[in-house]
Amino acid sequence: MHKWPARNGQHGPVLLDASRTRFRLWAPDAQSVSLVISGGETLPMLEDEDGWYSIEANAGAGTQYSFLIDDELQVPDPASRAQSADVHDPSVVVDPGAYQWHNSDWLGRPWHETVLYELHVGAYGGYAQIEQRLQALAELGVTAIELMPLAEFPGDRNWGYDGVLLYAPEASYGTPEQLKHLIDTAHGLGLMVFIDVVYNHFGPDGNYLHRYAKHFFRHDQQTPWGDAIDFRRREVRDFFIDNALMWLMEYRFDGLRMDAVHAIPDRTFLTELAERVRAESEPGRHVHLVLENEDNRSSLLTQGFTAQWNDDGHNFLHALLTDESQGYYADYHQDSTDKLVRFLGEGFIYQGHQNRRGESRGEPSGHLSPTAFVLFLQNHDQTGNRAFGDRLIDLADPDALKAATTVLLLSPMIPLLFMGEEWGAREPFLFFTSHHGELADAVREGRRGEFAEFSEFADEQTRERIPDPNAVETFEASKPDFSKKEQPDHAEWLALYRQLLRIRHSEIVPRLEGSQFLGAQALGSAAALARWRLGDGTTLRLELNLSDVDLAVSAPVAGARLLHASRGTETELSAGTLQARSAKMYLETADE
Repeated sequence: MHKWPARNGQHGPVLLDASRTRFRLWAPDAQSVSLVISGGETLPMLEDEDGWYSIEANAGAGTQYSFLIDDELQVPDPASRAQSADVHDPSVVVDPGAYQWHNSDWLGRPWHETVLYELHVGAYGGYAQIEQRLQALAELGVTAIELMPLAEFPGDRNWGYDGVLLYAPEASYGTPEQLKHLIDTAHGLGLMVFIDVVYNHFGPDGNYLHRYAKHFFRHDQQTPWGDAIDFRRREVRDFFIDNALMWLMEYRFDGLRMDAVHAIPDRTFLTELAERVRAESEPGRHVHLVLENEDNRSSLLTQGFTAQWNDDGHNFLHALLTDESQGYYADYHQDSTDKLVRFLGEGFIYQGHQNRRGESRGEPSGHLSPTAFVLFLQNHDQTGNRAFGDRLIDLADPDALKAATTVLLLSPMIPLLFMGEEWGAREPFLFFTSHHGELADAVREGRRGEFAEFSEFADEQTRERIPDPNAVETFEASKPDFSKKEQPDHAEWLALYRQLLRIRHSEIVPRLEGSQFLGAQALGSAAALARWRLGDGTTLRLELNLSDVDLAVSAPVAGARLLHASRGTETELSAGTLQARSAKMYLETADE
C-alpha cells in the first residue's frame, strides 16, 4: 500500500495507511452527516469550518461506504474514486498508489506530433478490448487516443456527458486498475491518452449535491443543462481542479479535452486550472489542455491552453461536402468561399463576425500557430447528434471526401479521427443512454423534439423513427465492427489514411514546431489556395477544390515537391489544372 498525501480542503477519501482512511464531505446545507460503513457501523462525522464534515475511520482499500445526510438520505461520495455498482450505490475506498506502472518514465510526446483518435470506451467493449487495438492504431499513425468521458453515469450505456461522480471511472468499463493498465500499455506503444472531462454541469440522475451543497450551483446563470456551476466558491473550484490533477497525475493521462467551456461563466477558473496543471506537472513532462469553446476565445490559447477543437472548420467542410444548410450549418453556407479562405488562412471562421442570428462571436486567430487548432471531419457530436448517426462516408461524394481527408491529415492543424473512420465504417454512431422511468421518456421525447425544426422531421410520425436513446439496440448499433474487412471500400480508405499519416509523420511533423499561417486566396467557388510557413522555413502549399468544376491554378515555385494528390493522372497533375473535388499538397523548399 502506497500512502497518498492528504491536503487540507481536499474532496474525497484519503487512505492514511493500510487500514485507516480519512473521509471528508463538503455539505454546508446539512445539519448532520454520518459515515456509513457497508456491513458495519454508522459513525457521526465532525463538523469543521466552512461546511466541511470529516472523520478518520478503520477502513482500508476495498471498503464500501456512503454518507447519511440529516439521518434521512444516504448518498455516495461525490468524490468517490470507485463505485460498488451504480451512481446510487455505496462508494469504494481505493488505494491510488497500488498500481505498479511499467512505463513510469514516460513523459508524453510534444503536441506537434499529435494525431488524435476519439473513441467511446463502451462501444469498444471496455478498457481491455481497447488494448487489443492499440497496436493497430499505432501502426496506422495515430499517436494519441482520446476517451470520451469516464465519470460514473447512471446505468451502463451513456455517451458520458451525464456523469455525476466525476472522480470515479465508470464501473461498467472496468476497474480503476484496468484503466491504468490501458494507459500504461498505450504509453509502452508510444501512444498518448487523453480524457474528455465535463466541468460545465452534472447529469440529472444521481446528483445529490442540490440537497446538501446548494452552493455548488448559481441560480442567476443558466446553461443548457440547468443552473451553472458556481466557480466563485473556493470549494467548488478545488473540486474540479483536483479532479483534473487526479486524471493527469494519478492515472497519468497525457491531456484533457475540456467539454463546452463556453458554458463555464467564470473564465478565471479556466486560467487557474491551467496554471495549477502547469505548476504541478513533473518537470519535462508533456501535458496538453484542449478546449471545446463555441465562443472561439483565442486568447485562452495564450493562457496555458494548448489548442481548441476547430468546430468552424468541421462545420464549414461538412456544409461543403453535404450541401446541408439547416441548423447551425446555415452559418457556414452563405459566403462559403470567403469562409473557406478565412478557415485555411487564419484558423477560426468566426473571429468577431456575426452569425445567422446577428450575434457576433470569436476573437482574431490568425496570429496563432496552426497547431493551436484541432481539426476533424467527424466526432461524437457531429455524427451522434444527427438523427440517425450517419457517417460522412454515406453523405458525401467519395472524391470530395478524399480531398477533405487530405486537408485533415496533411494540413498543419492537429488532426482528430473518430473511431472507425479510418476503416470506412458505415455503422452509425447514435445518441444512447440507459435511463429509466420518467427520465427515459423525457430524454426520448426531448431527443426527437430537437429535430422538429428540420423539414424532413416536420411530422411526428417521421420523428418517431428516430432511434430511442434508451433502447439496447441503439447502443449495439453504434459499435464499429472492425472484423468487416469485406466492407465496401474498407481497404481503400484504410490504405488512404495509412498513406497520408505516413506522409504527415515523415514530411510535416518534423517541421511543425514554429509553423505559421501565411494566408489563403480564393481560386473559385468552394476552392482556395492556402500556404503555411513551417518551422524550418519551408512552405506547405494546399490547392483545394471542392466544387464540381475543374479550375486553372498557377504552378507552385520551381522545385516544389508534390506530397499528395487526392485524384488525377500524372498528365492532369502537371497541366496546371486542379480537378473538381480534389486536393493537392506541395512542400516548397526554403531557398526557393
